[in-house]
Amino acid sequence: MTGAYHPLLSPFGTGLACRCPRCGRGRLYAGYLTLAERCAVCNLDLSKADSGDGPAVFLILILGALAVFLAYLLLFVLVLPQWLSWLILVTVVLGGAMLLLRPAKAIMVALQYKNRAGGFGEQ
Repeated sequence: MTGAYHPLLSPFGTGLACRCPRCGRGRLYAGYLTLAERCAVCNLDLSKADSGDGPAVFLILILGALAVFLAYLLLFVLVLPQWLSWLILVTVVLGGAMLLLRPAKAIMVALQYKNRAGGFGEQ
């Protein structure tokens, strides 16, 4: 499986697992959001992968909508004190962003590999 994209590997499956988009076994990240230079298993060059700001924009839109709904729920339905509502909102938004940014970026890299965007995945 060192050649082209394997059709049984889903970009969303490998992205959520933060694994190599080609083999599905190697680690995608060297740090929290730093991509590895190469896959340790199939030797895929990951230096051409560039997810840009796409994952952050999607998360901002999704978490923003969730925050507005949650703020309405906390302030007007449950009638919690404003300081407690803000504490919950900030925790949910920051925690959600920290938890979801890695898999969102990995999904974007896997989709880029599958579609050969920007020459990534061409060997």
